[in-house]
Amino acid sequence: MVSKTLTVVNPSGLHLRPAGVLSQTAMKFKCDVIIECGEKRIVAKSVLNVMAAGIKCGTEINLICDGEDEADALATLTKAIEDGLGEK
Repeated sequence: MVSKTLTVVNPSGLHLRPAGVLSQTAMKFKCDVIIECGEKRIVAKSVLNVMAAGIKCGTEINLICDGEDEADALATLTKAIEDGLGEK
């Protein structure tokens, strides 16, 4: 299991479009991908779960990847989140 703390940089947070990009990217990997935000644990492969979490710009999240391709998943998802999920 690997994890990294990141800050959401999307001006409007993780609404439909960036949540979709995040979920589609997470689905490319075999490992489990979890986002911890406060007390919430969100399955990142579900766009509905990511949207429902209501994650706003500037929110600190903990990205957790657990499984056979966890290192690649963490690196790819970290870059995607830091780059604004196509919105920056």
